[in-house]
Amino acid sequence: MPPAHGRGFAQTWWGQAWLKALEDTALDLGQLKAGRRLARAGAVGAVSVRPGRITAVVQDRDGTPHRSDVLLQELSPEEWDRFLGMAVERAGHIAALLDRDMPPHLVEDSAAAGVELLPGIGDLEAECDCEAWDHCGHTAALCYQVARLLDQDPFVLLLMRGRGERELLDELHVRSLTRADSPEPRDEPQEAAPEGVSAAEAYADGTILPPLPGLPALPSEPGLPPTLDTEVGPAQGLDVEAVEFLAAQAAVEAYRLLAEALAPGHDRLAVEDELSVREDAVRLAAADPGPAVEARLAAASEHSRDGLALAVRAWRYGGRAALRVLEEEWVPEEDVLARARAALSAAWDDGERPELRAARNRWTVVGSDVQLRHGRDGRWWPYRKERGRWTPAGPAAHDPATALAVASGSE
Repeated sequence: MPPAHGRGFAQTWWGQAWLKALEDTALDLGQLKAGRRLARAGAVGAVSVRPGRITAVVQDRDGTPHRSDVLLQELSPEEWDRFLGMAVERAGHIAALLDRDMPPHLVEDSAAAGVELLPGIGDLEAECDCEAWDHCGHTAALCYQVARLLDQDPFVLLLMRGRGERELLDELHVRSLTRADSPEPRDEPQEAAPEGVSAAEAYADGTILPPLPGLPALPSEPGLPPTLDTEVGPAQGLDVEAVEFLAAQAAVEAYRLLAEALAPGHDRLAVEDELSVREDAVRLAAADPGPAVEARLAAASEHSRDGLALAVRAWRYGGRAALRVLEEEWVPEEDVLARARAALSAAWDDGERPELRAARNRWTVVGSDVQLRHGRDGRWWPYRKERGRWTPAGPAAHDPATALAVASGSE
């Protein structure tokens, strides 16, 4: 295989699991780093794989060749019998294996049957003619190259454990046919299934189940997303700046949702509808992305540049509710209108109430550039006309006089 320039050694689950097993059990991290450098430089020759052993010639940086071997314990006949029996009992496993596919959860099910497929501590025994007593850079490089082989064919792992692919599949095929032809026992009396209770009853009875553990503490800040600053350039059409921005905002949003979930009384709050594409684009734009990302968000939300800036200003004052007040104009029903008028009458003493001109859910102060907008939740939103456009002037208030004072004070 060509050198692995600018990419990880393993792309698939099996290759990455092999590397994790190697790195978790390594005694000398320095030798692992040396092995990565050699493997990345293409210093590993053709790899020979056979039961219990992998072999290759690995060249030093000065060109000196070394024969390197890594030994892996073969599974015993009893372990192979348990593995094959487990696979035959699970229709998904046998179907996948006969189709030359190895599902990742095969590792967990094999371990439950007492068969470890991936190497553990001390399972990879190194032999190299450089006479190192443990893993050296040459044997580590060989292991990294094997991860690339597992990317192409995970059955290589089973070959190292003692069974070749053809032999394994033939035995699986025979076992599956034998199992299918076996008659079901009919003469033996069937034991009655134990009686139980429904899950709802079990959870309702606090004496049946142990108490749940306490909630975890909220972290001090959102987590950091992974960096995309790699040695290889991005794929064609991939906007790295946009992806990094989205990853960072996903972390911030996850932190906000966790904080809300851990807050007292969260279980009594109604579940909100998901944001629309237009609303979510405004939410992201409120996080101050770069100009290129902002332009894409404006297009996604069908806003002009100025329109998006206005929507962002509303969002920062009150999220989705503030955005809807900005963009929606609606006619209050009679009972809603009556309550709004009552609130306006009670907000000022006699003679102090300004003259208001009503239009739908909006009350504009006559002779002034300030306005109150009534939200569907009963709150009042202050607005002010700037450069000919009504602009959000502050957060909502339950008292219209308070909201109007905010709008008037923003001059």
